[in-house]
Amino acid sequence: MTKYGSFPGTRPRRLRTTPVMRRMVAETRLHPADFILPAFVREGVSEPVPIAAMPGVVQHTRDSLKKAALEAVEAGISGIMLFGVPEDAKKDAVGTPGTDPDGILQLALRDVRAEVGDELLVMSDLCLDETTDHGHCGVLDAEGRVDNDATLERYAEMAQVQADAGAHVVGPSGMMDGQIGVVRDALDQIGREDVAILAYTAKYSSAFYGPFREAVASSLKGDRKTYQQDPANVRESLRELALDLEEGADMVMVKPAGPYLDVLARVADAVDVPVAAYQISGEYSMIEAAAEKGWIDRDKAILETLTGIRRAGAQNILTYWATEVALKLRQGPAAAQ
Repeated sequence: MTKYGSFPGTRPRRLRTTPVMRRMVAETRLHPADFILPAFVREGVSEPVPIAAMPGVVQHTRDSLKKAALEAVEAGISGIMLFGVPEDAKKDAVGTPGTDPDGILQLALRDVRAEVGDELLVMSDLCLDETTDHGHCGVLDAEGRVDNDATLERYAEMAQVQADAGAHVVGPSGMMDGQIGVVRDALDQIGREDVAILAYTAKYSSAFYGPFREAVASSLKGDRKTYQQDPANVRESLRELALDLEEGADMVMVKPAGPYLDVLARVADAVDVPVAAYQISGEYSMIEAAAEKGWIDRDKAILETLTGIRRAGAQNILTYWATEVALKLRQGPAAAQ
């Protein structure tokens, strides 16, 4: 055989010959501890409500949420990120349910923390979009624009009530300028220096949020382009990253995950704090829909996307498949393939 460079002596295919060989040389591995489960809890329902756009995901009752948290513990995942869905009649212009100690999110935090203690990181979404009658992530000014600084005052209150309700971690997700510093100060003022902040550092204005609107019964009219990031930009994310770290973020996140793997890789290379990525509703729904049509292998597609997110630099992944995948990983390589 004619020699071409190092071939035929060098044959990379030797390291792909069997499943055991491929597993041994794998550069990226998934582990149950990588995962965080996003979960929705809805006020005023007596049984879980299926989310039509997200097959297999529900709006939980308080009781079913506690069961889901216990299942997450048994699967070995690291955390559960809670989103509260109040009754429409309770929503108002300033998102009062978000700071009401008896608001649905605060009640759910207490429920889950009482159920799992410290066996699971209990995390809370810190944003006003689920609780405002206009659906935006902040307070509006007289001209209908999101008022950054007025919103920060609400975020400070939210941080304190969520910490009091038992959150180990708060996740400011509204993309307001200065939000991390304000939340950190608010927590420290009530002696909750132990509560960590997972900063939604690079949260893009994405078309892939569509199914999430149903999940949280969003009242949004219009869009969030004046505060969420432009999908065209990368340097902007690095600027946001520097600001979040300066203000006291303990962990940082890129959202969505799949369409922004390049951003995720840049962020992961730039920091020495844990990096998370959120595999959002649209990413989930596309795979479930294509699998339902028989167009793709569902389980393999799920693992491939999660591996890609991990390979790009995410230490932790928020995914609606968290518990399912973690259980398969614990069953061994064959179950996870």
